[in-house]
Amino acid sequence: MTELGKTETLAIARPRTGEITPTVRAVAIVAAVAVISGIIALTSGGYWLSNFTQSYCMVLALLGCALLYGQLGLVSLSQWALVGVGGWISLRFYHWVHPPFFVTILVGGVGASAIGMIWGLPALRMRGLYLALVTLMLAGAFQSLITVTSFPVGGPGFLGQVGASGNDRIMMARPVFATSDTAYFLFVAFVVLLCIFLVEAHRRTKPGRAWALIRKDEQMAMASGVKIVFYKAWAFALAGFLAGVAGALLAGTFGQLDPTSGFGPTDSIVIFIGTLLGGPNVWLGAFLGGILTRFVPALLIEFNVQTYVGFMIFGAALMLGLRDPVGIGGHLTGLADRLYHRFTARRSS
Repeated sequence: MTELGKTETLAIARPRTGEITPTVRAVAIVAAVAVISGIIALTSGGYWLSNFTQSYCMVLALLGCALLYGQLGLVSLSQWALVGVGGWISLRFYHWVHPPFFVTILVGGVGASAIGMIWGLPALRMRGLYLALVTLMLAGAFQSLITVTSFPVGGPGFLGQVGASGNDRIMMARPVFATSDTAYFLFVAFVVLLCIFLVEAHRRTKPGRAWALIRKDEQMAMASGVKIVFYKAWAFALAGFLAGVAGALLAGTFGQLDPTSGFGPTDSIVIFIGTLLGGPNVWLGAFLGGILTRFVPALLIEFNVQTYVGFMIFGAALMLGLRDPVGIGGHLTGLADRLYHRFTARRSS
């Protein structure tokens, strides 16, 4: 190879001045999650710490919803129902085997991942409004089913129920190193950070490139050798896994789950609104969207504001999200990129 060829090769391999490298991006993700989580852990307690823990569980549901919508343009309105599926599976497995908490999380994630792939089968034939309606009906079906059967509480049989008094109810134990509310919140934050890296790894490797090509033109993707069915199923499986992990973490927050507290179509719609508000194409959008979708209702309850005000707020957020496709997270990420480029440009000059 000539000297000119060596120089060109090095120029291609070496990142350009001001370009954000994967290492810098990873450090930024860790720093942002660590700082926000640290502030919450130091300043919150009781009611608010519980709500922020639930917010972080919602972040995982939004990550899956943002993955489907941002990468494939698929509107799934069953993400919160999949959180309930993951919670049911994790509770059933815990009461049956009593495994370590990490194993319980993985089982809940894998179980919801399998259900997510099955629920994603309509996406092979339809998109847009039709897919949204089908997934919304699936969420409604799960709510009806779980209202009748409830979540396992350590009783005998497959459903794991106890008598009407509920005196034999068994709570899911938290990890031994995270028994306090603050420690458990930080543990949930760590799991959320791992899941963010999992999604980012998919976005920036072969699956992400395949999803982008499918969203642009399925016929062109098929002509390029992309396996449409395989990569769509992969996306739904990953989104289901994230929701299942959220369900297991949510069950660990309270030691049990209440079928009357949600997991219905309305909650899944709120998840989608939070995805649009935060921004579906950046991790920060899902992170901020998850916090806002839980923080706003908790704030309204704290100040004894009527429920309909919350619906008005989320309706306005939906209109804002439809008009601004990049969302809050996209604008903040763009601002951070510009500041980083200016900083590196000054250092190199």
